[in-house]
Amino acid sequence: MPGTVVKRTQTGVRIESSLLKVLKGTAEYADMTLGDLLEGIVLHAFEGKAPFSAETQAVIEQLKKVYSCELCAGDSHQLVEGES
Repeated sequence: MPGTVVKRTQTGVRIESSLLKVLKGTAEYADMTLGDLLEGIVLHAFEGKAPFSAETQAVIEQLKKVYSCELCAGDSHQLVEGES
């Protein structure tokens, strides 16, 4: 079954470092590109749906520990840029 044809745009998005590592690890776990993972997360969010199964959520929790990502939803829109 063919997929939906889309036009993609290359973008330079800034994102918190440990969060990016967790996202990349999750994409690798799901055998997809980071872009595909982000598109899926956003499309699920737009419909008010959870993007991950319980199994994938457990993997994400492990990745957060490995990459010392302590951020949670409550941190959203509250992050402040620090010195590199």
